[in-house]
Amino acid sequence: MKEEEKKIFDALNPCVTSLGYELVEVALSGSKNKTLKVVVDRVTPISLEDIVTVSEKVGETLDELDPITDPYTLDVSSLGAEKPIDVSRLGEYIGRYVNLHLVHPYKGENILEGTIVSIEGETLTLRIKEKASRKDVPLVLKDIDKARLAIDL
Repeated sequence: MKEEEKKIFDALNPCVTSLGYELVEVALSGSKNKTLKVVVDRVTPISLEDIVTVSEKVGETLDELDPITDPYTLDVSSLGAEKPIDVSRLGEYIGRYVNLHLVHPYKGENILEGTIVSIEGETLTLRIKEKASRKDVPLVLKDIDKARLAIDL
């Protein structure tokens, strides 16, 4: 992160946090037509209404601080419907549908999708679809090396 972006990040972080979001990224790009990209996140889904609220507050904060001398466009977004999840934070996503990449395959599969039912100790229970039924599968947390939200179709 460039020094200017770091200053903007530090200035916006309290504003974004006070709204209940996590500030994930601040990036300033372009030379003539600059764009300030601000990416926010939280455990619960982020709606378009949420983005509008964050945009308004971030815009107000930027107007007060005036950290960018040239004209720019503010672009506020979230990580999206299939955002990556830090494996150490999977406990925050109980009840959510996820895609997990496993170090050690389960029945020959390295990727499983399902709903996180629980996490107890070092075991995550994932409810997967298997043919016409659902099955709870216990997985060792240390065997999960990547995770992201997924869309249950």
